[in-house]
Formats: sequence, C-alpha cells, structure tokens
Amino acid sequence: MAGFHHVELWVADLAEARAEWGWLLERVGFERVSSWPEGESWEAGSAYLTLTTSPNLSGAQHDRRAPGVNHVAFSVDDGSEVDAVMVDASAHGWRPLYQERYPHAGGPDHYAGWLANSAGFKAEIVATRATPADG
Repeated sequence: MAGFHHVELWVADLAEARAEWGWLLERVGFERVSSWPEGESWEAGSAYLTLTTSPNLSGAQHDRRAPGVNHVAFSVDDGSEVDAVMVDASAHGWRPLYQERYPHAGGPDHYAGWLANSAGFKAEIVATRATPADG
C-alpha cells in the first residue's frame, strides 16, 4: 500500500517542540507512542511523526522558505475542528497565518487553517468536509 510511513522533524529545542507539537498532534488525532531523552514519536493510523533533536543541526530556526519541507498538513473531520484548533492555537505556541483569507486561503473549496510555531515550522489543518454552516 502506498503512502507515508513516517515524517521525522529535527528540532533545536525539544522541550518547546514537545509542548507545541504535542498539543497540535493530540488535537488532530495523533497519540504519543514512544518517548526518549532526544525525542518522541506520535502515531495516527499506520503513519507516525517523530520529533527529535540532533547534534548535527545546522541552525536553531527552521526556514520553511529554504529548500526542504515547507509545511506538514493534517486532516480533521470537518470545519468545526479546524476552527477549534485555530481558536486554541495561540495559547500553545502557534500563531495563525493568512487570517485575512481564513478559512479559504487555499481556495473556495478548501477549508483549512495555517499555523506557524516559535521555531518557524508551519502546519496546515484541513477539513475533509466543510461544516454544514459553511455550505
């Protein structure tokens, strides 16, 4: 079966990443399945995401505009879940992006919210279906 097996994110500040990413991953349905001094893994279905630090990091900030990963997108059931994550995000180290076009920054048929954390990582929360009120 094709698909992603896992994504590994190298982070400079593991405690900060555990707080910010841990909150977000739990909100979008991931469960922490392992933890060790240099990292942890979160699973949803057959895929997992690992947060880890390394002595081989080239810098302390992630630059999503440099070659490499721009963002990680997560799916949730509907627009109300996207809205709930966006409302709570600021209290957990994430700041909203593209608010002037929320929730359709990706186009009229795409209900999503974009966030950036303190380290410069960007995440997208995508509704697999819009809320009934969104029509």
